[in-house]
Amino acid sequence: MIHVAAAVIDDGAGNIFLAKRPDDKHQGGLWEFPGGKVEPGESSEVALARELDEEIGIKVNQVESLIQIPYHYSDKSVFLDVFRVTGFSGEAWGREGQEVRWVPLNELDSYPFPAANKPILNAVLLPDKLLITKAYSSVSGCISGTESAINAFSLTWFMLRQKQLSEEGYAHWVRTMRAASQLNNRRLILSCSVELANSLKGEALHLTSQRLMAMSNREEFSGRFLGASCHSLEELNKAQLMQCDYVTLSPISPTKSHPSTPVLGWKAASNIIAQAALPVFLLGGMNQSDLMQAKSIGAQGIAGINAWCS
Repeated sequence: MIHVAAAVIDDGAGNIFLAKRPDDKHQGGLWEFPGGKVEPGESSEVALARELDEEIGIKVNQVESLIQIPYHYSDKSVFLDVFRVTGFSGEAWGREGQEVRWVPLNELDSYPFPAANKPILNAVLLPDKLLITKAYSSVSGCISGTESAINAFSLTWFMLRQKQLSEEGYAHWVRTMRAASQLNNRRLILSCSVELANSLKGEALHLTSQRLMAMSNREEFSGRFLGASCHSLEELNKAQLMQCDYVTLSPISPTKSHPSTPVLGWKAASNIIAQAALPVFLLGGMNQSDLMQAKSIGAQGIAGINAWCS
């Protein structure tokens, strides 16, 4: 397996640095996050600094781990050790003659990437804190509660999970929340059937583990982001087979809602994440204070209800 260190470089203004692979190389003509092979005896961080100096002429000052991706092409296997570069000096350019450019976050989806880079793209676009709505008795209460949590904790994505509603009722809540101006600039993730999500033209859908296991083709969902609830390695593997863009893994710790449910714990979660080629949110008993520990074991971040909803 080829060990590669790759970088997501942000210019501080919301633009991400991309480089185009030469036509004569593997996956040539596609865009990628810059980096290169980790040499024997070299740490990923040292390799990344060396490669970015050689390829695009910058000196790395500060990095943080973003995601690790084991990926298997038909002709080779790669292990991508991906870092977010949070500080650098110099001006990035194509030192090896490659085409490069700074791309706004909201335009990244229009660029063709190698398949192994798709999880990196998702990790860049996804937040590190995912709000799941608690059960509300009215849509107005849900809007108010969601807005309060979003403002208090600087949240950008939220999942509308309201198991008590019929499909007709859920659709009404979705349309009402979409019309709420205070939520317009936040990403709404639907939690319903694939059929209902498609009829609502949802751009993001989160599947229950039951719906995930029943799914036979990723193309059943017409939106951009597909997520799923996972509680085991078997379900994670199914999510990867369905080309999900992320998963939640739960329960990590005991929860108020399911106090008798056996928990995975941090060690088991770490072992499962190590086999994941997609972003993973930890769920179940999570609090804001758990975010850094979640990231330290390779998770995208945390998801929760009680962590942010009062």
